[in-house]
Amino acid sequence: MVLGIRPEQIANEHFDLVAIGSGFGSAFFLHAFAKQRKARILVLEWGRHNTHEWQLEQNVNTDIEDETTYKTNSDKPWNYTIGLGGGTNCWFAQTPRFHPNDFRLKSLYGVGNDWPISYDELEPFYCDAEDVMSISGDPDMAAMMPRSRPFPQPPHHMSTPDRMMKTAQPDQHFVMPTARARVPTAQRSSCCANLRCGLCPVDAKFTANNGLMHVFEHPDVSVCLGAEVRRLDHIGGSVRSVAFVHEGKEYSVSGDLFILGANAIQSPAIMLRSGLSGEFVGRGLHESYGWNFEAYLDGVDNFDGSTITTGLNFGLYDGAHRSDHAAALVYFENRWQHGMRPEKGRVRQTLPLIIVTEDLLDPENLVILDEDENAFVSFAGASDYAVKGMARAKEKLAALLAPLPVEEIFDRGIRRTESHVQGTLRMGSSPADSVVDRDMIHHQLRNLVVVGSSTYPSCSCANPSLTAAALSLRAASRIAGKEMAG
Repeated sequence: MVLGIRPEQIANEHFDLVAIGSGFGSAFFLHAFAKQRKARILVLEWGRHNTHEWQLEQNVNTDIEDETTYKTNSDKPWNYTIGLGGGTNCWFAQTPRFHPNDFRLKSLYGVGNDWPISYDELEPFYCDAEDVMSISGDPDMAAMMPRSRPFPQPPHHMSTPDRMMKTAQPDQHFVMPTARARVPTAQRSSCCANLRCGLCPVDAKFTANNGLMHVFEHPDVSVCLGAEVRRLDHIGGSVRSVAFVHEGKEYSVSGDLFILGANAIQSPAIMLRSGLSGEFVGRGLHESYGWNFEAYLDGVDNFDGSTITTGLNFGLYDGAHRSDHAAALVYFENRWQHGMRPEKGRVRQTLPLIIVTEDLLDPENLVILDEDENAFVSFAGASDYAVKGMARAKEKLAALLAPLPVEEIFDRGIRRTESHVQGTLRMGSSPADSVVDRDMIHHQLRNLVVVGSSTYPSCSCANPSLTAAALSLRAASRIAGKEMAG
């Protein structure tokens, strides 16, 4: 293991596997791959390794501001973390699975795209990812999202409004699954609901630093930090080498297998700089569409749950309406998002809510290159499908909340971002509809594997990180059993 190897030490060297980026996609791929295959592995990471202690001292997750790494024609932010472990550092650790029907949106409802794999095919790897991250979850969710193994940890405590909703709507209201420990693990303390999940002070949420360092400290793995990958050099049907810049100087290494896991903005930029364009490369950049609401309650106190988001309600999610407008997922918050209720004695009689709708992939929302061959995001906005789904969800919110003594519902405005960068290198059945296949292998370059949420061909309402981890575990298990391209 060499964590922080100098580029001069590896320049022009050959590796069995070269991973670009070290977030959910790459790290979980390497976690599974190294268990099954002995290989000389190099990880090229643009950022540095920021320990949990450093992050707390500096009050940031990384020393590289994401908005400095791309240009855009929109005021919409696209949040991601550059550094060892990528988004595992900054995420809030919400880990619902995608709904089984999210994988067949086109087949069932005639809109969007189907995935080339089914929920059932991914399900065992969902379980594996949940085991790695010690996910806490509500066993009742198995009725909606079948599971072959129980959650590793018990669910978090619900808030009082959650318990009332659960009693009235047991088949659609559940405790939020999380990688925020409900009970302590060997590496993590239990969540104390301090509401600072982006930078957890008690180290309760799963991160690279407390759960994946075995990947980067493996004896067969070298990690080169400060390495910005610029292009993949390819001949015929294979990638041969990767060029990266470190402190202004360019270096190159060759390899047999390449894992592209930068993110859904930087990964397509790398491919475009490499001359790997095509109808779908960089196109379909998306994330789910979110809106804030707040309900004042009559005589019911909130904020007595054991984590930041305590409830998920699927009452507006699946059904025939998805042919016309988007599914909606309602998040029940256990945090003060909109200030305290002003009336004396009623400070806690309020319920912050987030509604998130799915979006459709629009080819006009895309990543291209600017004049310096760096990433440029051209974004027109969310689809009419997502916006209409939000309008319908707002109309139905009062009826959904009928089990609660709601006095008034306030519209608290659009959410600028859900911090989930997706699409741009979608998976599918052939080059006619996608960039990579069902195993996340590039359709033409058969030793190039694209991992992470850039591969998503549709946009679930649910948080995407657990699915990214599961997809990588599945891809690694299948690819490790095959001969690597030479």
